[in-house]
Amino acid sequence: MNYDLIINSTPNEVVIALLNDKRLIELHREKNNSRFSVGDIYFGKVKKVMTGLNAAFVDVGYEKDAFLHYLDLGPQASSLYKYVDQTRSGKQTVSNLMYFKNEGDIKKDGKINEIVKSGQPILVQVAKEPISAKGPRITCEISIAGRYLVLIPFSDKISVSSKLKNLEEKNRLKDLMHSIKPKNFGVIVRTVAEGKSVADLEGDLNDLVARWDTCFKTLKSATPPFRVLGEMDRTNSILRDFLNASFNNIHVNDRKMFDETKTYLKSIAPDKVDIVKLYDGKVPIFDNYGIEKQIKSLFGKTVHMKSGAYLVVEHTEALHVFDVNSGNRAKSENSQEQNAFEVNLEAAVEVARQLKLRDMGGIIVVDFIDMHNPDNRRKLFDKLKEEMKTDRAKHNILPPSKFGLIQITRQRLRPEVNVEVLETCPSCNGTGKIQPSLLFVDQIENTLRFISKEQNEKVLTLNVHPYIEAYITKGSFFKKSMHRKWKSTYNVKLEIQPMASFGFMEFKFLNKDNDVIVL
Repeated sequence: MNYDLIINSTPNEVVIALLNDKRLIELHREKNNSRFSVGDIYFGKVKKVMTGLNAAFVDVGYEKDAFLHYLDLGPQASSLYKYVDQTRSGKQTVSNLMYFKNEGDIKKDGKINEIVKSGQPILVQVAKEPISAKGPRITCEISIAGRYLVLIPFSDKISVSSKLKNLEEKNRLKDLMHSIKPKNFGVIVRTVAEGKSVADLEGDLNDLVARWDTCFKTLKSATPPFRVLGEMDRTNSILRDFLNASFNNIHVNDRKMFDETKTYLKSIAPDKVDIVKLYDGKVPIFDNYGIEKQIKSLFGKTVHMKSGAYLVVEHTEALHVFDVNSGNRAKSENSQEQNAFEVNLEAAVEVARQLKLRDMGGIIVVDFIDMHNPDNRRKLFDKLKEEMKTDRAKHNILPPSKFGLIQITRQRLRPEVNVEVLETCPSCNGTGKIQPSLLFVDQIENTLRFISKEQNEKVLTLNVHPYIEAYITKGSFFKKSMHRKWKSTYNVKLEIQPMASFGFMEFKFLNKDNDVIVL
């Protein structure tokens, strides 16, 4: 498997596309002013304690108060509250917990009003981003994630990822952690730590302890609500969680982000620094790597597959539904059962991809084509489980029901990625009527004449739909193309650029600085 990361940075947001063998498998959008990301640590203030819900609402600065359930307090909640109080009062003078005396664990079946009081300042971490009309969901089980380790204050427990199967390696990592971890800090060893040296793990641990120290220093003078420690941006968190030998290239179209990404890679994988490349082409980065076309084809209501079969995707407030259709896929030489089985296997691959791509969470129901052979049903179930193994979100898959339905629950931490693929026609602006297509090229030429003569622009780029680009640039040995005629007639240096994302009758002129010329 070959992974490529394509990063499209704009003034308003950063869009990150993860490709596996050139196929889009994940898409992330991050607003440049985004807050309340999963992992952010806030110093908040309890607004209301709801004993009926066994939960509290906490002001962390979002328009809706964050939700804190009793089960999200964590066993060491009393130790955390004591640490916050002593830090604020000046009794706790260092972030190190070596001499901090932990309180006892809270009861598993206790009541929220026994632990949390209205008006109480509280340190919390975002567990789920704001979704729809709901505020963030938060937890008091603070953890700080690194490349190889996750640091958990007020705990001495060491655990190793369950995905790591080698017992000898698990024991090596546990023994190593016992020798280097600071007192009163627990550690989770991540899967990517397998085979790593003492220096790599100790360096990661020191970085995490330094971040906890930053949290401590900010907490001393913070006034709630206040973010005391931000999770790293989405780009670096993807690199932290995904980066391995399979990564081929990271393409970035922004100099600042290019430098930041290289700096981060130097700290976690110095041998990978050279895979970061600055993209400075004139064609938008997503168009250049074929991502824009994949987005348009994968985020609609209907998702077509190579064989001719397709998925219909429907959303409600409570669940998501995938309906599998064979379309024109049926092979005459196969039986109905065999056709259904082959379509369902292909659909299982696409469903797993769609769940990650759209980051869909909650309850998902997949209506596969009916199959009567129990062996085929089992193979379909195994195929779906196999495809979902690479999904980082926690999920659970139930076997097919007698109606052919497979039910999936998938962890929802962020709002679903929703890309509107239906566009308002740029030519008619939704009215349904446009100027005669016969006059369209004349309109482009008139605009070119005005820009070159009246505005004295002599170096221009024309962005148009690929079909129009082909029409303008086509010529022969005996006949000049329109493109060549325009350059000589108006004495301009003119480049024609095809734009797959443009409407059929949409065009833009850019000046020598690549700025759009507004008329």
